[in-house]
This record gives sequence, C-alpha cells and structure tokens, in this order.
Amino acid sequence: MDFVIGVLQRFFLMDREQATRVMLKVHNEGAGLAGVYPRDVAETKVRQVTNHAREHQHPLQCVMEENE
Repeated sequence: MDFVIGVLQRFFLMDREQATRVMLKVHNEGAGLAGVYPRDVAETKVRQVTNHAREHQHPLQCVMEENE
C-alpha cells in the first residue's frame, strides 16, 4: 500500500491524503483514477509508473483509458 501511495505522490503529484484515498479505492475496487491527461502525457505516465514498478519488482499496473 505504501508503494502505491508513493507512486501516486511521485508521478501524479498527489498529497498523501489524496494518494491514500486513491490507493484505498484501488485496494477495495481493483481500480482507481490517478488523473485525466492529454494522450501523450498519459502514455508517458503509464510508461514511467510501469517501469518504476518493474524496477521495484512490484505488481502494480497502470493503464490508460480513452475518454469518450
């Protein structure tokens, strides 16, 4: 849980309280919203988070969904 909070703070610039709320949503519901970004920014964030998780051997997944 602390790893996810740290990722949300580092890559999505959330304060600890906001990051904790998103982490709990992910924990309880399986997914949470980290932000809404233009496509290129979202792709970069997904890549950064995925690489960071892999480097730390953490199973965290980060995906991008299109707005309709």
